[in-house]
Amino acid sequence: MLVITRFVVEDGEDFAGRAHAALNALAACPGYRRGALGRAYDDPEHWSILTEWESVGSYRRALSNFDVKVHATPLLAQAHDEPSAFEVLAESAPGGALEVTTSDRA
Repeated sequence: MLVITRFVVEDGEDFAGRAHAALNALAACPGYRRGALGRAYDDPEHWSILTEWESVGSYRRALSNFDVKVHATPLLAQAHDEPSAFEVLAESAPGGALEVTTSDRA
């Protein structure tokens, strides 16, 4: 599962510090696979946080973790109001074949 959260911020230095703390808190949770903080090349006020999770359940459980509530939830509350959780339907590693999966949606 991928979670892509987008932000528009005025103080990038402050935001980056808070995003680092949020990623550290999320990374300590079971089911976390990886995460990244990015900033738009063409507009430095636009940022995103990408995290990858084993399942939607592991992500939802992570959101109830105390450190996540302290460090990530206040930051995530400032994100654009748009869908952010995505199921992975196809993957391809460098030099590898495309692996297509079916949806878990009921």
